[in-house]
Amino acid sequence: MWISKKEILNLSKNIRRIIDGNMIDIRDNKEGPFGILKNDIYTLATLKNEEVNSFHNERDLMSETLANISHQLKTPLTSMMVMADLLENAPKDKQLEFISNIKIGLAQMEWLVSVLLKMAKLDAGAVEFSREKIKGRKLIGLSLEPLEILLDLKNQNVEILGDITLTCDRKWTAEALTNIIKNASEYSPAGKNIVIEFGENPIATWISVSDSGNGITNLEIANLFKRFEGTVSEKSYGIGLPLALAIIRGQNGDIDVDGGGKGKGATFTLKFFK
Repeated sequence: MWISKKEILNLSKNIRRIIDGNMIDIRDNKEGPFGILKNDIYTLATLKNEEVNSFHNERDLMSETLANISHQLKTPLTSMMVMADLLENAPKDKQLEFISNIKIGLAQMEWLVSVLLKMAKLDAGAVEFSREKIKGRKLIGLSLEPLEILLDLKNQNVEILGDITLTCDRKWTAEALTNIIKNASEYSPAGKNIVIEFGENPIATWISVSDSGNGITNLEIANLFKRFEGTVSEKSYGIGLPLALAIIRGQNGDIDVDGGGKGKGATFTLKFFK
């Protein structure tokens, strides 16, 4: 097969343009080694371009995430620094108030850092979920332990209907449920109940968590599982629900949301497929 110098120089020129970031279609339908070579070069360039785009997308996402984390940490830090500066010369009753607020701020930051580390482990695929049988009520008990103070302050009760045996990772699923129940508490008025039910069908076993709020709109549902967005509380960070979804999906499950409305609260259903 004879290849002209002009064809080689033209291919070389196009390869250099591809290296410079220009995507050029150098494929042709001619038979022979030279046509195959051009097609292979185009395929390689396409794969490389997709990798570069993926890298840029991941970099942008990382930059946005770090900016969000910085913002979330800066607010309580600034508040605590101001209170620390005023602490020494403040009246005793104010000193006690400042110390209490600083402790609350530190607890919130500790929770945020802990959740972010868990999200990072899930994102990196560094979590190996175990599978063991556990009663639903036992799982709910583990989930409620970190929320006892919050529920007590809002005078809210958790009503558990029925029971079921689930096969899941005990620790991580309890973490997911804690965040789902915390969200239900934020949406529910003080003194109202949160209802938890269990169920099973041929496809999945499930746990539903229903709040006593006024329901949530489709637009709110669309943002619920976006990091740093889906929150109605000034003390929340919009990270708990995305973490819960990542945990459940990591165990071959999913979370459905019924927005409720017209006097009915929202219901989050955690499904574990068989």
